[in-house]
Amino acid sequence: MIRNIIFDLGGVVLTLDQSQSVRRFEALGLKDAEQRLNAYTQEGIFGDLEGGKIDAETFRQEFGKLTGREATHEECAFAWQGYAKELPQRNLDALIRLREEGYRLILLSNTNPYMMEWVNSTEFDGRGHSVGYYFDAMYLSYEMKLMKPSQEIFHRVLMAEQVPPSECLFIDDGPRNVAAASQIGIRTYCPENGADWTQKIYEYLK
Repeated sequence: MIRNIIFDLGGVVLTLDQSQSVRRFEALGLKDAEQRLNAYTQEGIFGDLEGGKIDAETFRQEFGKLTGREATHEECAFAWQGYAKELPQRNLDALIRLREEGYRLILLSNTNPYMMEWVNSTEFDGRGHSVGYYFDAMYLSYEMKLMKPSQEIFHRVLMAEQVPPSECLFIDDGPRNVAAASQIGIRTYCPENGADWTQKIYEYLK
């Protein structure tokens, strides 16, 4: 029986717009932003930030070396947060409903400190709540120093939650991520970025 639902953030809770973030980084002088930014997994200093190998300040300094211009913390945050296109109210309503129905909701995201400044703020949903209002637990790549689709990150979550994979549903818009989770016995659902999963999810919870 599924008792725990593990949600990806970008592409599931939030609708992603990679192109908006690319444009913002280009405006800061990063000419090859499109090559450096990926919809699912980042590389170079971008991947190092999300994988917890460097902190936000080191990223800012290294980014300045790439562009030949020192960017402020706020500029970096604005560029990273360009990934967030929309936060559909239907998704937030569904999260509240699922918790009321007795499911434990867990967030598992490849993300970084700049993005989480907004996500963890009371500006997140426009109603004075941060993302923590909607989840029972959160596991973030840069804090864990692990990234999806590594199977280790899923093992860590299962160990921390003390639950078997058979009692979990994992929802992520990344095919490689759901494949990794499926291989260790977690039930998975892979909606497209921005798709309405709020009713279809019940087909996977049966």
